[in-house]
Amino acid sequence: MLRSRPLSSALALAAGLLLLAPAAFAADAPGAATAAATTAAAPAGCPALLNQRFDRLQDEAPQSLCQYAGKVLLVVNTASYCGFTGQYKGLEALYAQYRDRGLVVLGFPSNDFAQERGSNAQIAEFCENTYGVKFPMFAKSAVRGADASPFYRQLAEQAGQAPRWNFHKYVIGRDGKVVGSFGSSVDPQSPKVVELIERQLAARP
Repeated sequence: MLRSRPLSSALALAAGLLLLAPAAFAADAPGAATAAATTAAAPAGCPALLNQRFDRLQDEAPQSLCQYAGKVLLVVNTASYCGFTGQYKGLEALYAQYRDRGLVVLGFPSNDFAQERGSNAQIAEFCENTYGVKFPMFAKSAVRGADASPFYRQLAEQAGQAPRWNFHKYVIGRDGKVVGSFGSSVDPQSPKVVELIERQLAARP
């Protein structure tokens, strides 16, 4: 005949199971996997600065900036109705001239200065039809202040300067770090911008 387990032992076992239960349920709780994913490290070979996702301007398809790892990047916050909007022409010229050597111009439309009120589709149409823009552009987003995207907050932190107006320019080296910052009034084809880009294109991470 099997002996009955003492009452005290049975109570201890039940208490132990109750202590374990919350942890087991927490592992399966909604959002647990999401939280882990958001704290994941950047993919191998992707600098932390580029471990960002934005929707593409034309079709709002999600894009990872990690695809530009190892490139020299010229990052610009743009607007369609600004006194500097004509700089699209110079930006596209730079992209056409140096893209085969590893330069990528990245455009980030923003209404932070109240000069980009259109939809993403309208902005895309304007850029293509007016300036023949072919460099990558992303959906409208904030680039300054508390609402700035994490990418632009990191750019400002590394450069020590946030955009004060449309068409502020950041140059990111092949190693994924900011190496230059130029205000809106600096033409994208100015000697100091071009010289910095050429130095970075010649460098290796």
